[in-house]
Order: sequence, then C-alpha cells, then structure tokens
Amino acid sequence: MTPNTRVIVGSKNPVKIAAATAALSTLFPEIIIECEGVHAPSLVAEQPMTEADTQAGAINRVKYCMEHHQADYYLAMEGGVDLFDHGPATFAYIAIAHQQQVSIGRSASLPLPMPVYQALTRGEELGDVMDKMFNTVNIKQQGGAIGLLTHGHATRQSIYTQAIILAMAPMLNRALYV
Repeated sequence: MTPNTRVIVGSKNPVKIAAATAALSTLFPEIIIECEGVHAPSLVAEQPMTEADTQAGAINRVKYCMEHHQADYYLAMEGGVDLFDHGPATFAYIAIAHQQQVSIGRSASLPLPMPVYQALTRGEELGDVMDKMFNTVNIKQQGGAIGLLTHGHATRQSIYTQAIILAMAPMLNRALYV
C-alpha cells in the first residue's frame, strides 16, 4: 500500500493546487499526494507591487494554513510585480512548511510590457489587465500572463511547479541546510 501525503495549499485557485500536486508528485512518485486548496489571507494587497510584499504574502498564507489545518506539507504561492532596473516583471514567491522546517523560493521573472505595469500602478490586477488586453476570461486560473506572453510555451502552472520543486531542495537535503 502506498502512503498518502496530505498537502494544504493556501489558495483555492486550481492552477496553484495543480502546481503543488505536480511538483510533489514529481518529487515523491511513490506517494499519493492529496492536495486541498483553502482560503488563506495574504495580508498584502490583492496585487502585490513589490518583491517584499509578494514574499510576505506567501509567508502569511503558509502561516495561516499551518495555524488552521492539519497536513504533512503546507504550500503557498503569491504572485507579484516589481519595477526592476531592467523594467517591470511579474514573478511568484513560494513558501513551503513541513514539520518545523520552512523554505522560501521564488519563480523566474516574466518581463511585463510597460502599459501593463502602468495599469497595475493604477490599482488593476494583472489577471484583469491581461484579460482585457488579450480578450480572455479569468486567465489567472488558466495559463496566466505567462501563458499569454510566451504564446503558451510556459504557463503559470509550469512556473509555479518549477519554483516549488526548487524551494523543496532544503527539505530533500536536510543535512545540508542546517
């Protein structure tokens, strides 16, 4: 019999739940991964506009999950935007907790067109801006801005999956991360 691993994901967004399932199933193919998405407040703006706020949102979500649910792993993903020297970009922070260990990771960055960034500075959310620009509906629960701007060669889920796998390195190599 294969053991089951219960995972709480700090979001009900199907893309985030699928990314957590895919990443952990890749890392632990012999284990049945049971992911459940729950509402977890980020305590930051709906559209985080700095790297610091984005990271804080992921950490706040994972802490909430740990305080309110029982699981083997807790994962939270927070997408955000910042203006860097090379221009605006979107990315995500990942927070993972297992037993007493917490690991923080970050996804790759996707450069954003300046008109998109300017709309975000006026208070719009990235998913809504992309829906208007590309005539899509609820893209943030599909391929996201990443899927649209890379013509489907990468998606929000693929980037989250990769970031989760990377953030798991300290948990896969505990003796090296003391």
